[in-house]
Amino acid sequence: MRDPQNITVNEDTRLIPIWSIVVAITAFVLVEYYFWLVLPQQQHHASPLGFHIYFSLSGGVLIALYFLMVGYVSKDAPRRAMSPSFWTVICFVMPGGIGAVLYFLLRQPEVSRCPACTTHVQSDFHFCPQCNYQLTASCGNCFRTVRATDQFCTRCGHELARDHMPARLRVL
Repeated sequence: MRDPQNITVNEDTRLIPIWSIVVAITAFVLVEYYFWLVLPQQQHHASPLGFHIYFSLSGGVLIALYFLMVGYVSKDAPRRAMSPSFWTVICFVMPGGIGAVLYFLLRQPEVSRCPACTTHVQSDFHFCPQCNYQLTASCGNCFRTVRATDQFCTRCGHELARDHMPARLRVL
């Protein structure tokens, strides 16, 4: 498994890099410049003001969102042990946001570390594959995820008190 970039929970709000924000603002300003200063000089007749405002703003916002999305993918992919350069190129090259749709459909779950041995584990693992450390509460009969407050498994009805779940996974 690739070594994922470690981003803490407090940094989740900063998944759009500064370069992406700067490029998005620049692209928005350039689109507005084109629609308000360059395009009117090339037209033979003036378009209605409402259409002009609508197309200039929507075009600028779409271009800006495109660059923000590419920036988001470049920061989110390492958290999921995926290649950031590959997915950034896919999102940038494929037209109309198709690359971003593919990324969101195919992206892996977030990767974290086992508290016992620091091996990279996926968020849906119940046990660490290296040291057998129990990461989440699970039913001892059907091995489905259960909440720490459940008395019985919601899938098979197994009594969870018999499973001898570690104290760190039980709610006191």
